[in-house]
Amino acid sequence: MTEPVAIHRVTELDLVCDDWVWPFATARRAEIDAHFAARQVEKPKLWNGRVLLGRNTVFSADRLRADYFETDFASFLAWRDWGFPDRDVFNGFGMGALRGSDGAFALGEMGSHTANAGRVYFPGGTPDRNDLRGAAVDIAASVAREVEEETGFAPADYRAAGHWDCVVTGALVAMVRVLDVDLPGAALRDRIEANLSRQNSPELAAIHLVRDRADFAPTMPRFVTAFIDATMANGG
Repeated sequence: MTEPVAIHRVTELDLVCDDWVWPFATARRAEIDAHFAARQVEKPKLWNGRVLLGRNTVFSADRLRADYFETDFASFLAWRDWGFPDRDVFNGFGMGALRGSDGAFALGEMGSHTANAGRVYFPGGTPDRNDLRGAAVDIAASVAREVEEETGFAPADYRAAGHWDCVVTGALVAMVRVLDVDLPGAALRDRIEANLSRQNSPELAAIHLVRDRADFAPTMPRFVTAFIDATMANGG
């Protein structure tokens, strides 16, 4: 069954990390470790680092409020692979929607060595310790870091929108911010591909341009296509 999608436009992200312990990760530790060991056999470059997940989501007016907590990537991966069995928790991540001057969005196809191989979406990722400013989860900084790592575009290369479109689908909350670049789509793609060619092990295997629904692919998650549909319908 297809998960329903809701999009909330906000200007403020109030995300605070505390020391809450995830019961799912504790109760199913042995299963989680076995699952991760099996996944590492398939993809040896998987690393069991630390990530931040959310709970207690509240949307009010132009604000998203949520609590975050830290867990290991193995627990996150098992939770995702097993169909999100704990629905009190969500994966709340930022994404930078790079958009060319002709309206084309640039999306990346994840490389075969990654946990999301073949999926096509905007630069971004689940936040981690690098995105903490004290107890606050800084999604804007997370997006800037991920965009630069994946595409080579630094904050000085684009104009970030003053709002976030929070696309909620099931256990996912994608906080998407449009990043406008003064290059047409083809030149935007060429510059990203040139940057990828200089990397030893790039996360992205290819760049896809989306100008309208005809450019959608089955490997684009629903939160991506829903965001693009809504953005194009609303004129940006």
